[in-house]
Amino acid sequence: MKNIVGAVNRRALLKAGVVLGGGVVAGGMTLSEVVWAAEGKVLKVSSDHDVTTFDPGFYTQATEVDIMNCIYSKLTHYKPGSEWGWELEAAEKIDQVDPTHIRFRLKKGIMFTGGYGELTSKDVKFSLERVIKHKSGAIPDLGPFDHVELEDDHTGVIVFKTPYVPVWMITLPFAVGHIVSEQAVMTATEDGNNFGMKPPAFSGPYVLADFKANQYTLLARNPDWAGRRPGFDEIRIVPIQDAKTAERAYQAGDVDFSHISPDSIEGFKSSPPASTKLDVRTALGYLWLGMNTENPKLKDINVRKAIQWAINVPQILEAAYAGKAEVATGTIAPGILGHRAKALVPPEGDLQKAKEFLEQAGVTDLALTLACRNTSEHSTVAQTIQAQLSQIGISVEVNALDAGSFWTIGMESEGERWKDAELILNEFIGLPDPHYEVSWFTQAQVGVWNWERFRSQRFDELVDKAVTISVPEERAKLYYEMQDLMEESGAYRFLTNGATATVYRTSQIAEAAARPDGNPLFLDFKPTST
Repeated sequence: MKNIVGAVNRRALLKAGVVLGGGVVAGGMTLSEVVWAAEGKVLKVSSDHDVTTFDPGFYTQATEVDIMNCIYSKLTHYKPGSEWGWELEAAEKIDQVDPTHIRFRLKKGIMFTGGYGELTSKDVKFSLERVIKHKSGAIPDLGPFDHVELEDDHTGVIVFKTPYVPVWMITLPFAVGHIVSEQAVMTATEDGNNFGMKPPAFSGPYVLADFKANQYTLLARNPDWAGRRPGFDEIRIVPIQDAKTAERAYQAGDVDFSHISPDSIEGFKSSPPASTKLDVRTALGYLWLGMNTENPKLKDINVRKAIQWAINVPQILEAAYAGKAEVATGTIAPGILGHRAKALVPPEGDLQKAKEFLEQAGVTDLALTLACRNTSEHSTVAQTIQAQLSQIGISVEVNALDAGSFWTIGMESEGERWKDAELILNEFIGLPDPHYEVSWFTQAQVGVWNWERFRSQRFDELVDKAVTISVPEERAKLYYEMQDLMEESGAYRFLTNGATATVYRTSQIAEAAARPDGNPLFLDFKPTST
């Protein structure tokens, strides 16, 4: 790890710029304009996933969005700090005209690299509408979005078919809110579809200077950027999926900011490395055991309920997180509207009740596979579930996969692999609006992100209705019912919303800015003065 990070120096960047298909050269940067950054302040961080796309309209995970925040512009962005909120970014002004119309006016002078000119309202329209046109997996983020009406080069109106309350905390400040250049993307793709790993232009404070799969992403300052100058000249992001490995990289000095495992929190508190600050926050993600309801072994709801009741969640959290993560009551975390006070199945389960469900199903000698990511935490969770299910006569084979293989398990676009899926230990990120935590489980998402193939017309109706309601108490009741429906299907056993624990080296970083859930906001990181 140390050799990888250390190798990305001025010479490496110079060499990379010559061969890079989607970075400096494709973005219109001359090498002389960017290589100087390697001599300035460098932010070295670990990330728990590698990048699979640099296209915000087709993002797959939060760590990609962390990078997109640096290389593109959005109308608004999340505020760093302990309270959820948003601030203007590319928008000079933005207003909710009525429940289905939002008018924005762009700041003037935000430029795309590569000679693609100024960022305009046409680019906003293109960026949002292409997500729908090309049927991206990120469509749920847009809700009932319909189109953008153009008033002039800097002014437009975002139009929704029906009211969409989550637009302020999901659509605009997160992934699909990033604005790409229509001209650049059309030139690169011909039809405006996913440009994947080769972004044709940038409009943020940084440009993508180099990327090596499973090694690093390198960002350098954008000389065309005229906005607020971020604190670091260069950002080096190293993907380290396993939290324990990330901790070792931090302790070795290979990175100056890193996530750590919840079971390491006490150790870092009692004897932290020199010049280290620990930050622990309540996470918004959710970890659960999912069951493929269309697999022949799991079609019977009694089998699924037997599995639900056989699982003792506190035991799992003690084994995998040293008890530092709280039991989840559903997909929606504490502190977010719609969080249930308790789940329908008690945290400890009930082995006798589990055995009774199996008897009702008339099933004996059941053998299942459990797919999980090959991190130390997820492997421990899977092995604990394996032991618990053995107590009711179900044998489980744990199949620990690398991220690339895991994230295609339930995707119909990847062939018929989904048919063989049985038990899946899955984890999604959360955002401060509850819509984000339920939108992936509609019938439209079956074979996309809904790998349990859960189907409920009532659930779909509630998802659509809840985003139109502005009264918090009324809206919350609908999210309670949605999570009840998921659990009643037998396809889900909710485990934990997790905890976000990060460390950073104060000799290099004066402040590691983050959202309230601990997710980093690199543009707001402040370097230590030297």
